[in-house]
Amino acid sequence: MKKNNFLIEILTEELPPSSQKILSEHFGSHIAKKLHEYNLTESIKYDTFSTPRRLAVIIYGVLEQADSELKLIKLMPKKVGFDSNNSITPPLLKKLNALGEDESITSQLKTLVESNQEILYLEKKFEGYKLEDIIESVIEDSINKLPIAKTMSYQLEDGWTTVNFVRPAKNILTLYGNKPLEIMVLGLRSTDTTMGHRFESTKERIKISNADQYETEILEKGNVIVNFDKRKNKIWQNIQANLKALGKKYHVKDDDDLLNEVTALVEMPNILIGKFEQKFLTIPHQCLELTMKSNQKYFPILDAENNMTNLFVIVANLSPRKIDYIVEGNEKVIRPRLADAEFFFEKDKQESLSVLAKKLQHVTYHNKLGTQHDRALRVAKIHSYIDHELQFNNKVDFEKLALASKADLSSLMVGEFPELQGVMGNYYANYDGEDKIFCEAIEDHYCPKFSGDNLPRNSLGLGLSLADKIETLTSLFSIGEIPTGDKDPFALRRTAIGIIRILIEKNLPLKIIGTIKHFSSNNKNFDDLLTFLKDRLINFLREQKFTAQEVDAVTTDLPDEFNTIIDKLLAIQTFSKLEDASHLAASNKRVGNIIKKYSFDDDLTINQKLFIEDVEEKLYVLLLKLDKVVREDVGSQKYIDALAKLVQLKSPIDDFFDKVMVNAEDAKLKKNRHNMLRMLHQVLNRVADISKLST
Repeated sequence: MKKNNFLIEILTEELPPSSQKILSEHFGSHIAKKLHEYNLTESIKYDTFSTPRRLAVIIYGVLEQADSELKLIKLMPKKVGFDSNNSITPPLLKKLNALGEDESITSQLKTLVESNQEILYLEKKFEGYKLEDIIESVIEDSINKLPIAKTMSYQLEDGWTTVNFVRPAKNILTLYGNKPLEIMVLGLRSTDTTMGHRFESTKERIKISNADQYETEILEKGNVIVNFDKRKNKIWQNIQANLKALGKKYHVKDDDDLLNEVTALVEMPNILIGKFEQKFLTIPHQCLELTMKSNQKYFPILDAENNMTNLFVIVANLSPRKIDYIVEGNEKVIRPRLADAEFFFEKDKQESLSVLAKKLQHVTYHNKLGTQHDRALRVAKIHSYIDHELQFNNKVDFEKLALASKADLSSLMVGEFPELQGVMGNYYANYDGEDKIFCEAIEDHYCPKFSGDNLPRNSLGLGLSLADKIETLTSLFSIGEIPTGDKDPFALRRTAIGIIRILIEKNLPLKIIGTIKHFSSNNKNFDDLLTFLKDRLINFLREQKFTAQEVDAVTTDLPDEFNTIIDKLLAIQTFSKLEDASHLAASNKRVGNIIKKYSFDDDLTINQKLFIEDVEEKLYVLLLKLDKVVREDVGSQKYIDALAKLVQLKSPIDDFFDKVMVNAEDAKLKKNRHNMLRMLHQVLNRVADISKLST
């Protein structure tokens, strides 16, 4: 059967940079998988392409028509298909008709015995799918399933037809080898031509001779690098070459997000170097970097000491003879932005943090929770409590620090660049003459801002960060602002993960549940808050590659302290490898099920005089011994030692259940035995609920 590579390209108006590569990958993978499902390819092998104006894919080794298949189709029991006279019944005839057959083929039916019953089967040949018959629906299905956040509605040239797509489509290119396949997609009839670079293509329309020549011909004739990764590599290599040509040890940060973004903005990159006036280097480097990267997509250039310079990298989509015009144009654009930042910075410095903090009384935090000033006072109380609990003993005015940490929200700089909140507070506190630890705490209390972000640098910052996050959770949950599904407008999931990371990674023994409870008076959603925190903890631990059973063992009862959880999980992993671990886990599960059904009263004492069997005495004596040493091990965080000692209980537990009737008829015996099982359950679960390890 004939086999070729198949190409499809959708030419559009400028695609969103943030989703361009993702769209091309979804588009290509869906088509490739569908063709494989239709048996038109032996394997799923394809390459995707994307530029600001196109999505494309080449699927390799596509058959013109799939091979025919001989299928055995199950019909019905023979006794249903034929009557007592061996004549065909109406149900069988109806089934055959539905398959395009009639009673003339009844002699060809096969009979197989299944579960002591004769079943009728029809062996039927099915013609393989033809590429030209299914490709249009496959492409349409792929387009409909693209992860497009928001589609555009636009009219075609006929003035009547409305089409929905991420951006208006201008051309559809399809080639099977060197043969165009006619399809109608997005209101456009496919061709074997496309368009190159908007300004630097050698031809208005480019005819692609063969699917295999797509990448080469569009580069040579259209001046477009359609492969995203090749374009990205070219940009990075050319940046390095330009920096080397400057003659000093200049460099730019490895910023994959920015590199991906500029790659999605150009079809043929041209790397240029621009500069701004030296005076702007007095502006905080974070502001300079944010202005260049976020607004203009420039790469800030640093010197050998990692200091910001007045140079920056421009990734242009043009290569004119007079490149000075492009450089001058970009320099002209960035100058007023830097001038604005300089003005905001100098204006803000004229007011102290305390003055800015007073303005927080006029900044609403939430209409049900008051102002940012009110919120800062709540944070101060929580911070003071945490500092005392963790024995940080920071000599600081917690109220002053909490207000200072939010003061930059009133500044002009943060008003213009919200991403700099905390960062500018650090600068302004420094200008006010505050201690370094005070200044760093202001910036760090927002950390971690994202997955993998750094944690606060000092104990003052750690306490303030925890206090800020705990206030966020307790306050918002108290007024019913609880995340649901994908909706989390206040980023409470990120806030909870921040608390978890700080407590675990900084090994802080804060009793987090007790702390939250202390500041959750009259919070009707307190239980929901704990459930929410527990769910985030479980997700966090699962992401650390611990199994569901291991995580369940340490979170069945939400621990008050999170800092020991990882050590407990590592101990559980070691314990699980012991020969008797699974047996003990099963025994623990059995014990738990028994005491769950029993109603205990206040008297939990165990009376040795009521022991009848020797195994009761043996188990009790061992429990007394283990209860003491296991408690000591847990107190010293020797979790592996604590779990290893539990192995001694295997035989005594087995003997107890073999020879003792727990639910004895005598009420006193029954109570005594249940009390001992309760003690056993507590000893077994000092480190974690090992019953969860039972499969």
